[in-house]
Amino acid sequence: MIKELTKAEEEIMQVLWKLERAFVRDILDELPEPKPAYNTVSTIVRILETKGFVGHEAFGKSHQYFPLVAQDKYKSFFLQNFMSGYFGGSFEKLVSFFAKDNNLNVNEIDQLMKHVKQDLDENSDTDGSNA
Repeated sequence: MIKELTKAEEEIMQVLWKLERAFVRDILDELPEPKPAYNTVSTIVRILETKGFVGHEAFGKSHQYFPLVAQDKYKSFFLQNFMSGYFGGSFEKLVSFFAKDNNLNVNEIDQLMKHVKQDLDENSDTDGSNA
């Protein structure tokens, strides 16, 4: 079962998803300024390991960390929770909110729907469901 990450945990996971394998120092190098302390990053990585998001390989006293949860899997989980919490699980309410909030006109919404349809068509072609 996937759990929602804190902002700090998610920031560390973004780096691990990008690097695929990293020591704490590598993660720290990728974080924006002001950089947290080495011990802070190390603690967060160990918390992520406890939560089942991260695994490690030992090299003496050092550990190289790697993601155990795929970024796409977490994105899907996060968006489902977000939609449930703010839009009652309704994709229609979500799209309506963004259309209003961004002052999208009918033509822009139509273009957006064309892109979504094209992406869906491409995905169904590549997953073999249209074969």
